[in-house]
Amino acid sequence: MNLTISGHHLELTPALREYVQTKLERIKRHFDHVIDVVVILTVEKLTEKEKRQKAEINLHLRGKDLHVESFAQDLYAAIDSLIDKLDRAVIKYKTKLQDHQHAALKHISGEPENEEAAPG
Repeated sequence: MNLTISGHHLELTPALREYVQTKLERIKRHFDHVIDVVVILTVEKLTEKEKRQKAEINLHLRGKDLHVESFAQDLYAAIDSLIDKLDRAVIKYKTKLQDHQHAALKHISGEPENEEAAPG
């Protein structure tokens, strides 16, 4: 898994980098076919009172790309919310993938169901 973490309008500290990496362990525990992860942490300075922290992630899986973003007043809260949303999206994708594979196996049964025996 390739991991890229970048910061826009903020200095990316080792503590932030480690926090994101520990949170991403939860995603790898659910689904291990992750190819590439790009995390972008941003501080949007709208006004002095209203500083908004944004965390977004692009997750490249085998056969699908997931994009999730989250906003909060605190960057750590934004990362937590981001990982929660991403976890739900990965689990949803995983169940879709498993259901699709099981549906294909149902159609490959040994006997046809609705055919009558030909007179012989």
